[in-house]
Amino acid sequence: MKNKPALKHLLPTALGLLFGLFPPAGSEEFSYRQEAGDKYRILSTVREDVYIDYRLSHRAEILNRIAVEVNDVTPDGMGLHRAVFQTSERATGAAGTVGRGSNTRSFQWAREYESEFERDSLGYITIDRKYYMPVVRNVPVFPGRDLQTGEKWSAEGHEMHDFRDSFGIAEPYRIPFTADYVFLGERRWKGKNYPAFSVSYRIFSEPQAVRGRVWPRRIIGASDQTVYWDKALGQPAAYQEQFRMVFTLSDGRTVEYRGSAEAEIIESPEMDKEKIAEEINDEINRMNIPNASVRVVEEGITISLENIRFQADTAVMLPGEREKLDKIAGILSRYPDRDILVGGHTALAGTAEGRMRLSTERAAVVAEYLIAQKVRGPERVVVRGYGAEQPVADNSSEEGKSRNRRVEITILEN
Repeated sequence: MKNKPALKHLLPTALGLLFGLFPPAGSEEFSYRQEAGDKYRILSTVREDVYIDYRLSHRAEILNRIAVEVNDVTPDGMGLHRAVFQTSERATGAAGTVGRGSNTRSFQWAREYESEFERDSLGYITIDRKYYMPVVRNVPVFPGRDLQTGEKWSAEGHEMHDFRDSFGIAEPYRIPFTADYVFLGERRWKGKNYPAFSVSYRIFSEPQAVRGRVWPRRIIGASDQTVYWDKALGQPAAYQEQFRMVFTLSDGRTVEYRGSAEAEIIESPEMDKEKIAEEINDEINRMNIPNASVRVVEEGITISLENIRFQADTAVMLPGEREKLDKIAGILSRYPDRDILVGGHTALAGTAEGRMRLSTERAAVVAEYLIAQKVRGPERVVVRGYGAEQPVADNSSEEGKSRNRRVEITILEN
């Protein structure tokens, strides 16, 4: 048995606790660490049920990919952040049912937002009101002192929503709240312990009318979160949330969003685009994949499959194309840590709406095939249709049209 420590060894610690020289056991001081050049990405998943007039309208999953870079940090610890928020969605059922095969369905690209903001070491954000993202602001923030397990604090925050599509409100819509925090001590997330705290806020608002098709006359909401803090990174490692928002609208309808969300930070190492593009190009040549090429783009590396063949005016892929996709699947499997974007393109024929729909459907067919081959899980594949907006050849000739009827697969850097 080990000897008990002598009393003189305990006295410095006791005096330190008494006079505040050392933090007491179970205490933590939270603050953001920010360094110029830091890059990271956040993957957020939202699962929600949408009710209209208290009846279930549909269920959906929303996937948010957030790429952040710290461009500068002032001497007082204020970090200038630039971020890109990519949102994609997939329906998981309607009228209370989950669609068949929904667990293998890819996500469809919805919107992309750019944002620029400053954040201090305690978490307070300074941002121009024109930006839609991030949605939740000044959460989490900290009091700037050691916190003991069970200690509470409060701070003002707000949500900023994009209601252009749903309500026709042109500007970012602000919903304020007061958030209440509790330091929970150590909590476990994915097999690892983190200092954690809860964040809860309630919303009751009867806002003034704004310009739009309709506007909220009353907003009632609640959010309950658990945040897992990474001390080494100086920011959240992950969070989990349960939420509910009810809007009583000016046209008499009631719209309710109810669900859960979670997010985690993912390391974002630099991608040697030129080297990977060269490797892929060598493989394309070695396997003799027809009408295929590779190029470096801002988002990552794009493999273009020109003249990929479908039945006329449909998303039914001709059998011979699957062999081509099998070879591409083998290439993609060599870079498993990167998500992929599957983009569909058409020639200039028919209506713009029809071209957009067809290009999206064809991209989805390719994405589903890659998912079925276990190249990526469905949560790591995004589908986007471009219609005829990005031609690579002249649509006045049949040869040009065939080149424009293509699918492009981008290995994403972030």
